[in-house]
Amino acid sequence: MAAAYAIIPAAGLSTRMGSTTHGQARKQMAEIAGAPILIHTLRCFDASHAFAGILVPVRPEDRELVEARVQAEKLATPVRVLEGGRARQDSVWNAVERLTQDLGASGDEVLVAVHDAVRPFLPPPVLLAALAAAEQHAAVIVGVAAVDTVKQVERVGAEDIQVAATLPRERIVLAQTPQIFRLGLLRRGFDKAHADGFYATDEASLIEHLGETVYVVAGSARNWKITTPADLELAELLLASQAAAQR
Repeated sequence: MAAAYAIIPAAGLSTRMGSTTHGQARKQMAEIAGAPILIHTLRCFDASHAFAGILVPVRPEDRELVEARVQAEKLATPVRVLEGGRARQDSVWNAVERLTQDLGASGDEVLVAVHDAVRPFLPPPVLLAALAAAEQHAAVIVGVAAVDTVKQVERVGAEDIQVAATLPRERIVLAQTPQIFRLGLLRRGFDKAHADGFYATDEASLIEHLGETVYVVAGSARNWKITTPADLELAELLLASQAAAQR
């Protein structure tokens, strides 16, 4: 398998979580089961033994705190904390630039897995399956099928929203992370986005904007994103149950 690196952007402002969480300014640094969510996510990638390195873009004011927590964890996989950007796309781009500088032109074929810092329950088989698929296809996302009926809506007034269409559920996939790409392809996606002034909510959209094909591998309901205070409580319960099962 080609060499692989992970980018775990952790520069979000946590607006849906509230101004502070568990005494921390960012949800990714909120502690569950004795460690920040980010650390649980890093442990997952470290345990896979599949990555040559992990890059973690953070807000400048959080860099010292994150570096200290990462160093204390003593992970086997090298982790580099670097400055993120104003938006997720900017943060991931900073990491892509750093990888490109480190690896040079020979790095175009390495795999880059971009994963949300607040998805700490990524099942190892899902991660390994996504890496294997990216080896073949160059652009792969993890996704789960929609189980609810999906409605397309439109706003018709200041407060009124109405249904415009019902989308065929069998054609809907809810995107998760990791999203894995060849470094050269991902960099081309960023270059075109910058030239077009295009901002996306995930990296796959950059590749789609290029006109390239993105493949999907099956994700997992366990690979959920911690977004709200209620999610933190659920995460605590899940980790407690996992610890009890291992005793």
